[in-house]
Amino acid sequence: MAHTIRRFLPLNGLRQILVATSQEYLDKTRLILEEVVPQNTDISTTCVIGGEERQHSIHKALKEIDMVDLVMVHDAVRPFVKIEHIQKCCRASTKAGGAVLGVPVKDTIKRVDDNRYIQATPSRKYLWQTQTPQIFRRELLIEAYEKASRDNFLGTDDASLVERLGARVKMVEGDRSNFKITYPLDLRLAQLLIKQEN
Repeated sequence: MAHTIRRFLPLNGLRQILVATSQEYLDKTRLILEEVVPQNTDISTTCVIGGEERQHSIHKALKEIDMVDLVMVHDAVRPFVKIEHIQKCCRASTKAGGAVLGVPVKDTIKRVDDNRYIQATPSRKYLWQTQTPQIFRRELLIEAYEKASRDNFLGTDDASLVERLGARVKMVEGDRSNFKITYPLDLRLAQLLIKQEN
């Protein structure tokens, strides 16, 4: 988390860092924020207790957001996002209302049925692997989360909620170094990369 937060600190106009975490890690999270975010800045820091699902955690966090133009949602388990890609995504969301980082799919994707029989092979030309940050105008993101809550809809990412409003979301090309730490192999790779940076 500390490594991830440091990636955003050089961003001009950054006003607030808000972390959703569990009750168990609340004190540790506050300590990390104190250590990482310089005290002589105008960046405020806030922690909230998250919910059962990622979407519920972000919905809670949105209630604590200051009056800002853009809200960036980022996974702490993506500690290698590049500042130039964050900036590019910010510019795109300012124009479009919403933008997400991603990379073109490199593998062939198969759609299967419940019994795992292949039903279709979609063209890779239009398939992208979505990453974070996902950046939206504040009012648009709040409206999307409120509607999802009313409809009892659980999406896989923030963009899917915004898409349900009929709003367009721009895909911005990042790179594959912005991978998500999900499996033990990912963690080992992350540890090697952090060691190389130090």
